[in-house]
Amino acid sequence: MMQSKEYESKLRYMILTMPEVIGQAPGIKIFGRTLRSFIFTTDTSLIKNTDADAVMAVYPFPPQPAINQAILQTANIPVMCSVGGGEIADDRVLHMAMEAEWSGAFGAVLNPVADNELVAKLKKRIDIPTVVTVVSEREDVERRIESGADILNVSGADNTCRIIEQIRNKYPYIPIIATGGPTDETIRETIECGADAITYTPPSNAELFRMTMQVYREKL
Repeated sequence: MMQSKEYESKLRYMILTMPEVIGQAPGIKIFGRTLRSFIFTTDTSLIKNTDADAVMAVYPFPPQPAINQAILQTANIPVMCSVGGGEIADDRVLHMAMEAEWSGAFGAVLNPVADNELVAKLKKRIDIPTVVTVVSEREDVERRIESGADILNVSGADNTCRIIEQIRNKYPYIPIIATGGPTDETIRETIECGADAITYTPPSNAELFRMTMQVYREKL
């Protein structure tokens, strides 16, 4: 196989690259694009300087249009946006999801406590994937799928692989995005368990700055 050609920038020499092992994932094809690696961040500087296939823009605050808009305007790769669920009124979630779709999002991500009625409502209102987050083996995945979940976003910490295997045994064709863990070995294990795509948590800004400062020191 011929090696691909690369353009090297004098300024953008520090790109946050995804672990190569993620390339072993089958991927999820959305609107003609196959997505394997999702960077798990809302930091626009990281989003602008990564080779990830897409962004998983989920954050621990009530979803806000301004946050989603900032990420969508910055990103040059597909973005899946948090739209809430559960503690947020259904009308607000639906409005957030429709606004995200109109702004170019590739998916609307519901949190784990969104009920199945909301999943069904969302499925009827948007033309981008309805992504439902699964965090426990006790989740009634069958009801989630029946209600209209297009993609499952599995984030079960140490139980992630067990949850994926449980889903795969009953629903071999449902697309699954999953957290891959911190090492190549854990990512590979997650893929072998049945994940189609991997969310990758990047180093913190402090860690990246430490690496950058070390480069500067070596040049002086």
